[in-house]
This record gives sequence, structure tokens and C-alpha cells, in this order.
Amino acid sequence: MKFGVGQPFRRVEDQRFITGAGRFTDDHRFDGEAFACVVRSPLAHGVINRVDAGIARAMPGVLGIYTGEDLAADGIGALPVVIVLDHAEGGRMPLPARTLLAAGKVRYLGEPVAFVVAETAMAALEAAEAVELDITDLPTVVEPATALADDAPLLFDEAPGNLALHWQLGDIAAVTSALAASARVVELELVNNRIVVASMEPRNAIGLHDATSGQFTLVSGSQGSHMIRDFMFEGVFGLPATQLRVITPDVGGGFGMKAIPYPEQALVLYAARKLGRPVRWQSTRAEAFLSDTQGRDNVSRATLGLDADSRFTALKVETLASAGGALSAFGVYCPTLSGPPMAPGVYRIPAVATDVRIAYTNNAPMDAYRGAGRPEAAYLIERLVDKAAREIGVSPIALREINMIAPEEMPHRTATDVVYDSGDFAGVMKAGLRAADWDGFAARREKGDGKRRGIGLGYYIERTGVPGKEGAVVQVGADGQVVVHVGTQSTGQGHETTYVQMTAQALGLDPERITVKTGDTDQPLPSAGGTVASRSMVHGGGALRLATGAVLGKASREAARLLAVDERELDFDSGIFRVPGTNRHVGLLEIAAQAGGLEGVGDFEQHAGTFPNGAHVCEVDVDPETGHITVERYTVVDDFGRTLNPLVLSGQVHGGIAQGIGQAMMERTVYDPDSGQLLSGSFMDYGLPRADDLPFFDVSTHNVPCTTNPLGIKGAGEAGAIGAPPAFVNAVVDALAPLGITHLDMPLTPARVWQAIQDAKGEG
Repeated sequence: MKFGVGQPFRRVEDQRFITGAGRFTDDHRFDGEAFACVVRSPLAHGVINRVDAGIARAMPGVLGIYTGEDLAADGIGALPVVIVLDHAEGGRMPLPARTLLAAGKVRYLGEPVAFVVAETAMAALEAAEAVELDITDLPTVVEPATALADDAPLLFDEAPGNLALHWQLGDIAAVTSALAASARVVELELVNNRIVVASMEPRNAIGLHDATSGQFTLVSGSQGSHMIRDFMFEGVFGLPATQLRVITPDVGGGFGMKAIPYPEQALVLYAARKLGRPVRWQSTRAEAFLSDTQGRDNVSRATLGLDADSRFTALKVETLASAGGALSAFGVYCPTLSGPPMAPGVYRIPAVATDVRIAYTNNAPMDAYRGAGRPEAAYLIERLVDKAAREIGVSPIALREINMIAPEEMPHRTATDVVYDSGDFAGVMKAGLRAADWDGFAARREKGDGKRRGIGLGYYIERTGVPGKEGAVVQVGADGQVVVHVGTQSTGQGHETTYVQMTAQALGLDPERITVKTGDTDQPLPSAGGTVASRSMVHGGGALRLATGAVLGKASREAARLLAVDERELDFDSGIFRVPGTNRHVGLLEIAAQAGGLEGVGDFEQHAGTFPNGAHVCEVDVDPETGHITVERYTVVDDFGRTLNPLVLSGQVHGGIAQGIGQAMMERTVYDPDSGQLLSGSFMDYGLPRADDLPFFDVSTHNVPCTTNPLGIKGAGEAGAIGAPPAFVNAVVDALAPLGITHLDMPLTPARVWQAIQDAKGEG
């Protein structure tokens, strides 16, 4: 089929976007709407003595100014913590309340302190600037190690020593014993730098309230309207979740950051109820740097054991991670349940143990960012394996190959109790090496232009499509139009295209007839989650498969009646039911017209994860005079189980690589350690990769079908961001290894690289 699954069907939503016809939150307008502005703390840590809004309240156009005291008086609750774990020593982790507006203390720069609503955006901004804050400055800590020190200033009374969570995985005694018996032990300490998400569309929210029915409506860019409603509403307002409708229109980027509720989404609802009119809030880019959740930010010390035959014996990882100045919904998930279970990567490592300490720090709250823990795990093991190969004097390819889990070992249970269902890791790696012309690199290295060329491999595996449910409804109208309702939310991934493609193939209809609807909690869905952990095509695709199957089941029964045959005698192809050997047939659309429409419902539950994996090969030039790095070639071969649309897939991988190289080469969020002030609070001070920083990527697949879902697919959305950092850093270290440089921490900025070269020369 021309538009069927597996074909490079062009994205159907792009025409809407490139012609300016997309409809984002800011494009929604309501009669009588007011405008909100957030008063944010100018200090990273301090005691709130007074919030004086007297002058601001008297300013023209001001409708209301609300503080933490106002919210408490009205019984407004705190934002939820979705992931709650036990300390390794026993006992539940502390749960300091994250109120919508700071109460008593501020704990990070930009924490919301007051909410100003006015007739115009300018009036709200001017009034916000007139609110006077009396805050007693307190000492700050912005690094986990500093926060956990004995003399560190305390952020929360509920969290002694600033410890948000102490968590462990694995048998540390077995690991210690295996390391002691190893012929060789390799150690590495590395930093996974804190980064901002920088979505193209900043966060936003519009709140509405109907005083007659008591119903609320929230219009907001998110990664799933049902998630936002279910996580936030009952806990904050003490009302049934069904009393809130959440609408998410087109969204300009999410990357995990928009999967969780934020104070502003609840505040616009609160203000709308108080004022009896719609209330709109739109983040500025400067606010986004301060108030969006941020990603990564941990330091790990890893130890890898090898036997006399260079086979891995044990892996020990000790990690210090940041929670930021408030506990976000999934704040402890990334450095615990997500990353450490994937620590062995694609290698046989009989004993693995991880110790994680998460600290409260005076900077923006931490949460999921593209990959959400798996990039940290892949970076750690791939840097460690490369360092081990260099230390013992073997090829990094040979060391990987002899330790890689083989296809005949599938399903394979790792020492972290994760079961890989499928994969051909060595085969994928070899395909990547061939595509990158790894064997021809030696000739390219010696090009005599004074620059140092290096090549690096980064192999990743991640767990996606984690267990959960997702629903879909397919409606074939009497007019021949098809509406597909899904609960996953596109933030730019191309879901609309892939769902249209899958529906067109299943029903044998032209794609032009099919419309995809998503992002509304009033949709007729049996269940709905959202878009996280690359689950959309696994869960949403699984639900759509059931829904189209239900439509065809109803149509088949009606076709059999109309054609006076047993249903089992029918063939179905290209939208037509036929009786083989005759010219008798009836079309699906004809059946729908006679029946007044057909509807199919799918409710799919995924019980196990999927494990996309792949080989990234990066080739770089390093200018020793300036420290500048040029990415000359970049090659990826992935195993995604099954490719639904190669164009959409390629776009996802390309974007992920750019974000991964961005972290590895230039991105870093910097807070002043003494004051907690943000030193990288704009794109003047925070680097993002641009087109001329990157070559065109060579992207292909070497798929091994997944066995844990009926479509055979493995999630792909985060893969590029996971494999890119280790491949890039391994390549730069390879270029600089002749100088004795064995490790550099991300980001590898020109200044950092140049300084390392000077130090290696003894000129630092």
C-alpha cells in the first residue's frame, strides 16, 4: 500500500505548521480574559518576612494579587510527587510540600512568590514589578556534594542533611567481592551536566471557571492532558478530577519537561474562579530558564572489574544527584528507577550495584529530560568501557564485542533484574562501523592540517514503553470521514502522521479521509496516559490496532449479512469486503453509510518495556590552538524493532542527536555557588547547537523485532539523545589521547578543551 506502514509517508501536520495554521495555546482567545504575571524570588534561599502588594493593588487595571497566605486560607493544596520511594536504610523519603506560591521560605531563584492578574499583560507586569518583597538572604548550596556536607545550610526541616533520598540497587557485597577478585579494575568519575530544556514554545496556561456548574477548563501545552488533570487537580483543589477539563492543542516541544503539572497551571484556575473570568499566563524565555524543570545534573564514580580474558566481572556506581529546590513530580525517578537499572548497557556483567544520594539544592527543580536517566546510564558505561580498553591496550571494538550479550542469549536478565527480550548488539555495532568506515579512519586521521582527529563509538540501550495503559477510538462516519481519538500527545514527534498511516493501512482508506484528535480530557477514550518514555507508538499504536480491529469486526459481520455469506468466507483488502471467486463485494464506507457510522474502541495494556539500541559513531577534528571541535562525520545504526515511517523516525533520531551533542559540546546551566544566581540565564550565556555546528547525519536501521508488543516496535523518540554524548566524548578523547588526556567532563567547550591541552603540555 502506497501510504502503508513502513512507507516514507510525508508528515501530514507539516503543511499546517509551515503555513502558520498551527493552533497553539497562545492562539486560543476567550471573551473577557485577564492576564497574569508571576512575581518570582530574586534570591535562591531566604526567609520571607513580608510580601507587600499594597501599591501594586492600587495600580490601574489590577484585578487581583495572590500570595501563599491567600492560597492557604482558601484551602489550596500542594503539587503532587508522583514517584515516592523508600530510603535504603528504611523509611519513606521526606515529602516537603511544594505549594503553588512560596510559603515561609524561598529555596530557588525564580520560585513563585505572588500571582498578579490584570486587565492587560503590561498592567500585570508593571504591578508585579511593584510588589515589594522583604526576604532575609540565607546561604545557598547549588551542588549535591556541597548540599550533603555537614555544615550545609538546611533547605527543608523535613529533610535532615538536605537528603531527599538515599537509594540502592543490587548486591553491594557481591560486587565488592567480584571487584576484589578481578584481574583488573578501572575507575572513572564523571559529570552529567545540568541543562535547560529550551523547548521552542515556552510554557503557558489559560484557566476558565463556570460558576454555575463549578466546572474548570485548563488550556495548556503539555505532554498529555489526562496526566496533567489526574496528577494535579484533586490534590490542589480537593475536587474530583472530572470537574476539570484539560485541553492541549498543538505543542512546540516538550522533551519530558511538559509531562508534569506546574504552579502556574493551577494558579490560572484559582484566579479564574476568584475573578469570574478567564485568566491567561505565558512564560517568557527568561522565566523558562528560571522556572522550567531542568535535566541531568549528577556526578558518578564508577568502578568496572575485568578478568584475565578481559571479560567484565562487576560494576559499582556511586552517584550524587540534585533534586533542586523543590521536589518535582518525577524528581527522583531519573537517577533511580530509570537510569541505574540500565547501568550494564548491552554487556554481560554478573554483578552490578548502584548507590544514589539525591540532595536538595538551591536551584531549579529537576525532572525528566529527553531520555530521563537512560542517557546518564549509557554515558557512564560507554565512557567506562572506552577507558578500560585504553588502559588494558585492546581495541574498544574488541572489548565490546567479547562482552556483548549475544542474540542466542535472549531473553536475557541483567544483574539489575531487567529482561532484554531481543537484540543483536554485535550485529548492529558492526553495521554501524561499516557505515562509518571505521576501518578507513586511520588514513583520515593522518591528513596533516595540524588538527587532531578522533573517532568514537557509543553503544546505547534504553528501556521504553514502560508498563501502562492507553486507549484509542476510531469512528468511521456515515459521510466517509474517519476520526481517530488517541490519548498520547504530540509535541512535534509526528504522531498525527503515524496514526493516520496506521489507520489508512488497517482500514484500506485514503489518508485524506482521516483526522486525528488528541489533547482533550473530554474525548471518548477508555483510558489515556500521555507521551513519556517513548511510549506513544507502543501503547497508542497498540490501542489503535485494537480499535481498527474492532471497526473491521463490526463491518465484517455487517458485510457477511449484506452478502449473505458466512463471515469467515470474506476477504478484506483496500477497504473492500469480497466473496472470493465472485464479483460480490461491499465497501467499508458503504457499510458505514448504511449503519449510520461505525465505531471501534481499543484499550491496550503494555506489560513489559521495549529495548531500542544502537551504535553511534562520531568523528571529530580538534584544533589544538583554540580547543574548537568540528564534528566531521556522524553515523547511527539503530534497532527499533520495526519501522513504521522512516521519514518520521529519521527526524526523531536527528533531533535527538542534536540535543545529545548539544549537551556534550556546549550546554551547561551554571549557578553562582555563593549566591545561587543563574549565570547562564539567556541564550547569550547558554549555548545551543545550530545547523553549522553539525554535519548531516547518516541514519539507518538494523531491526530485530520486539517480542513484548504485537506491533514488534521499540520506542525511538529519545534514542538519539542517549547515544550521542558518549560517542562524541569518546571521539574527542581519542583525538587527544596521544597527549595523555584520558577524560574530559561535558560540556567540551573550546575553553575547557584548550585548557586540558595546555595542562597536558605542562603549560596550564
